[in-house]
Amino acid sequence: MGVAFRDLLGDYKDPVTWETLAGIAAVDAHNAIYQFLSIIRQPDGTPLMDHEGRITSHLSGILFRSANFLEKGIRTVWVFDGTPPDLKQETLQERRAIRNMAGEKWQDALARGDMAEAYKQARSSSRIDEDVIRTSKELLARLGLPCVLAPSEGEAQAAHMVSRGDARYVVSQDYDTLLFGAPVLVRNLTVSGKRKIRGRTISVSPERILLSEVLKGLSLSREDLVRIALLVGTDFNTGIRGVGAKTALKIVQNGEFDRTMTERLPDTDWELILEFFLHPPVTDEYSLQWNPPDREGILHMLCDGFDFSPERIQKAMEGMGVKAGQKTLDSWF
Repeated sequence: MGVAFRDLLGDYKDPVTWETLAGIAAVDAHNAIYQFLSIIRQPDGTPLMDHEGRITSHLSGILFRSANFLEKGIRTVWVFDGTPPDLKQETLQERRAIRNMAGEKWQDALARGDMAEAYKQARSSSRIDEDVIRTSKELLARLGLPCVLAPSEGEAQAAHMVSRGDARYVVSQDYDTLLFGAPVLVRNLTVSGKRKIRGRTISVSPERILLSEVLKGLSLSREDLVRIALLVGTDFNTGIRGVGAKTALKIVQNGEFDRTMTERLPDTDWELILEFFLHPPVTDEYSLQWNPPDREGILHMLCDGFDFSPERIQKAMEGMGVKAGQKTLDSWF
């Protein structure tokens, strides 16, 4: 879900135009797919599905976001999570319990006819399973977009790829990417320019956060930034109740981190978590190659396999510059 850094980073979010974002972007795949599954739903919360009841919200999101990116000169590499670290097991169990409870509340709201509550709970019940991952990768392959499987956390791998210069920035809504050392994080790259937050729809525009500016502006090291996250709470530990990002900043700046963690979170192995953020498992064994979209393959997969409208698919592919018989990259990159 990401670390709660919104209050801390407000001064370091630079609005940027789409025209400045052309180039290679490392997409936090699980973060993006979860967004699609959460948001692309009917008014009663029901996700997009084919006639067999298979969820297709993620496929719609991938297709149209990819078309939008390609139109704007953004070449994406989608970075998928690998094996979750042992540190994350408790968090994963808690998330499963939350999703299950939200699913029950969704059905209760539907029974009462409360569509607003049904939609809210349905979003919270979203889950990424093996079929979602498999079909996402299949569609990305047909779109000609490379995928990278991280050894562990996809955010860490994406951050590493930007640090190496293989991508310009990471695309994610989560601030954890900064903790893993991403030099540049770009948020709010939505097709519609809108996002649902706490049950209401707001207009958003792309924003860029530079890790170097954050650290300089707050007079912090990256280790200090991770320490602040540990006080607030991460995917690997619960934070201290009542301690937000600004309070955590003061604790770290005053040199009170060790004492506070010992007194308030005595059972947290914070040194192990700090080490994981600073030196996560990543790989250099990947190949980045972009190919022309397989027009017929996309139509076959989405229309014949998942009941998509051929007209909608054709519109998306025309946005990419893909026409029947096109064989070169020149007209769409």
